[in-house]
Amino acid sequence: MKYYLIAGEASGDLHASNLVKHLKKMDNQAEIRAWGGDLLQKQGAEIVKNYKDLAFMGFVEVALHLKTILSNIRFCKKDILSFQPDVVILVDYPGFNLRIAKFLHKKNIRIFYYISPQIWAWHTSRVKQIKRYIDEVFVILPFEQAFYAKYAIKANYLGHPLLDVVKQAEIDTNFKKNNGFGEEPIIALLPGSRKQEIENMLPVMLEASKHIKGYRFVIAGVEHHAPLYKELCKNYSLEVIYNQTYSLLAHSFAALVTSGTATLETALFNIPQVVCYKGNFLSYLIAKHLIKNIKYISLVNLIADKEVVVELIQQEMNEQQLKKHLHLLIEDSTYRQSMLNKYKELHHKLGEGNASELIAEKMLACLKAIK
Repeated sequence: MKYYLIAGEASGDLHASNLVKHLKKMDNQAEIRAWGGDLLQKQGAEIVKNYKDLAFMGFVEVALHLKTILSNIRFCKKDILSFQPDVVILVDYPGFNLRIAKFLHKKNIRIFYYISPQIWAWHTSRVKQIKRYIDEVFVILPFEQAFYAKYAIKANYLGHPLLDVVKQAEIDTNFKKNNGFGEEPIIALLPGSRKQEIENMLPVMLEASKHIKGYRFVIAGVEHHAPLYKELCKNYSLEVIYNQTYSLLAHSFAALVTSGTATLETALFNIPQVVCYKGNFLSYLIAKHLIKNIKYISLVNLIADKEVVVELIQQEMNEQQLKKHLHLLIEDSTYRQSMLNKYKELHHKLGEGNASELIAEKMLACLKAIK
């Protein structure tokens, strides 16, 4: 069968690549064409557009790049029609993907949505589009099934794929030695993968690091932003490592993490963390107005449905607050242990694993049912 995937971000590329790996094992005739990145390409997908050229974050940023976005949408529609897939698998990235879904529905092309948009947090009206255009919905958060059920939509929940990613990760057991690090405990800085995130988050993280002695601060970097790290870090003594995020986490004592998939990854490695988020102020005000009925922004707290990790958002994401909560993480053993105990409960909620394989299996079953 022919599969067309659209993943517009790093986390989408990760989960889509693991899905494709299992689809190809189960369907040896699979032809894969995709919008994604290096991970999808490694699994044999023909990459049409790289997600690095697509990741615009926030209302203001999207407005500024609207011409590029609309051009990408036109190209995507034409490319899908040319490829004539048996199914288009949309991976998160709702602003773009739901526009494509409407078009595909009119063309009678089958659509699966993998990693449903976070419409339970905001843009709940999008549930109408999902009900109208999407043939099968696949969710990765345990509470999303009940949310969709309220709208008479059957959503498939088969666990969170990140469990398998972390379990199967190749960890460098000599990470410190291979990177020329000494024996000091490491504090990992994960400022995000987008340029805007790094520009907003990393300077505050760097300022907070000046107050903590006896620890080595290491940034989990994204290679194509290397010049940006060099500029931001020129007055600080710390390292940037690339393509070693999981090995870094596995050898860290604590972490400062930008809100996103990385917060859950950090929790699955059992590393105590402070969650950070600071965006364009106008985008933040718009989001605050639109987001309803959720108490948290981090995946860790959302899944646990309680505060497991501290979230420093917008004005609270400042040098003093970050310093204060980082001190707690590294000096208060009771506080640390409480967080680690809550992580155990989180692991239990996420299921037993094998999610990517189970989802691939379910997708193929759905496709064969309509043949």
